[in-house]
Amino acid sequence: MNKDVIIALDFPNASEALNFLDCFPAGEKPYVKIGMELFYAEGPDMVRKIKARGHKIFLDLKLHDIPNTVKRAMGVLSRLDVDMVNLHAAGASEMMRAALEGLTRPDGTRPLLIAVTQLTSTDAKALKNELLIDISMEKTVMSYAKNAAAAGLDGVVCSPLEAAGVKTVCGGDFVTVTPGIRFADSASGDQKRIMTPELAGKSGCDYLVMGRPITQSGDPVAVYRRAMRDFFYR
Repeated sequence: MNKDVIIALDFPNASEALNFLDCFPAGEKPYVKIGMELFYAEGPDMVRKIKARGHKIFLDLKLHDIPNTVKRAMGVLSRLDVDMVNLHAAGASEMMRAALEGLTRPDGTRPLLIAVTQLTSTDAKALKNELLIDISMEKTVMSYAKNAAAAGLDGVVCSPLEAAGVKTVCGGDFVTVTPGIRFADSASGDQKRIMTPELAGKSGCDYLVMGRPITQSGDPVAVYRRAMRDFFYR
């Protein structure tokens, strides 16, 4: 299934992350995201422990460095048996091609490789005044997405507001992974470019990434199931 809701395990340590996963019934194994906080706190063993429980894993480390460094780092990550990894599209095409080469195992297999276009906490004002990009957010994201596709990547991280446009310029099989997902009755937090799961499902989003609305709720299993229902409702 090329569509799913990914739960961001934004916890400071293994104990809290595993306790959270213990809330789910034995047969329910949600796709999860391990980000920088948890990975830097616990290291590769955290990935192995969660993988051993039967979960798919998006390892969200957003690599961004010179091509050779990223290539070698991706070679290390390829041995962790994760399902998806990412980098920053701002690293440009040579870096993305090197990452793909490093991530591909000797037998030709590899996780999905996706590129972050612009963070969902970035708005048009920051794009222009701080990043000095003097074109619209939509044009910037589309340009980054086209570069990623040309470099051979599988998809991009973008806000749900840009997912349909990415599909238009890169094709329906190009994967869109979208944070910035909030229920209509949820607080937006530090996310600025947001959408509900239901609307995201109708807008070309393949994978929704949700953290705090699920992990900080009183009943995370129920909220996760609500997100799944809303996302797959047509």
